[in-house]
Amino acid sequence: MPTLFSEYLLKGLPVKNRIVFPPVVCFHYAGEDGAVTDRNVEHYHQIAAGGAGIIVTEATAVWKDGRLAPFQLGIWSDEHIAGMIRIASAVKAEGAISLLQIHHAGLLTNEQVSAYAKAPSADANNPRSSMLTVNEIAEIIEAFIKAAERAQEAGYQGVEMHGAHGYLLNQFASSLFNKREDEYGGSLEKNMKFATDIILGIRARCGSDFVIGYRLGANSPSLEDGISIAKLLQRAGVDILHVSHGGSLQNLPRTPKGFDYNWIVYSGAMIKTHVGIPVIVVNDIKTPDRALWLIENNHADFVAIGKPQLADPEWANHVKNSEEINLCLSCKPTCKWYEDSRLCPARRRRDA
Repeated sequence: MPTLFSEYLLKGLPVKNRIVFPPVVCFHYAGEDGAVTDRNVEHYHQIAAGGAGIIVTEATAVWKDGRLAPFQLGIWSDEHIAGMIRIASAVKAEGAISLLQIHHAGLLTNEQVSAYAKAPSADANNPRSSMLTVNEIAEIIEAFIKAAERAQEAGYQGVEMHGAHGYLLNQFASSLFNKREDEYGGSLEKNMKFATDIILGIRARCGSDFVIGYRLGANSPSLEDGISIAKLLQRAGVDILHVSHGGSLQNLPRTPKGFDYNWIVYSGAMIKTHVGIPVIVVNDIKTPDRALWLIENNHADFVAIGKPQLADPEWANHVKNSEEINLCLSCKPTCKWYEDSRLCPARRRRDA
């Protein structure tokens, strides 16, 4: 029976445990034009030293005019490679697998970044939205592929495509957002052509050993669609799925009696039963016991532990050594770490 600290072989890469640090955006850490700063490097080094098996660097923009915020990390230029080398090296030095999440915000592009929000279809509720032409789609596909090449050059062992949370890849996948009637929309297979073209391009350029992950919006727009999308992604060559939400509160699945987690975790567990590649589940997993139950009962191959590792970067080591954990305080109404990591009361308590 696997445990939290069972090794896993991912594309020939030994992962030392089943604990993932998910791609949590470090607000206001990045420098101008998406440059990596010392704060970024120190943040990821702390988490890696704390014992996580896989660390996914936060949403990193493949397109300057497709950022979720002006302070977002970037990988749209070769000039970003040097900074990314620093993060990848810091993570790998501590024995963790390093993946870079590559991202385009689509309809959620920040107005300070671009006057237009490019998307598969225009949104009547968003006056800034603009439907992508086929030529523009080809340019963005190439931007994702080039981003993966840069990540590989920087020393990352793979990438995670951000296909959840209502961002561009998720918008193409979901019929709620994608109203196209050409080769990039009109059926699930056509909706997924944008993603599969990127996957095939990354595989061709980066080789068979390079890990391609995908953060999947499970309700895109329903769990049944999410399961079908997961199967298509596996067929296209994705190596690992990271199941989250699809940026919509519609068609939320009901968790069955006896499954003491929320619908996002349940969706990941259900998707795992339909694919033959490893699945990361995330959200609502705050304690070691809750994480372990999912692994031991084969509901997940990996558990993503976000806020608990922000509150205590040594979370994984403390669990392994049966030591006290510096618990996340679940601040209300919003997480203090997201406002400014220096305001996190759990971290301040730890550092006192």
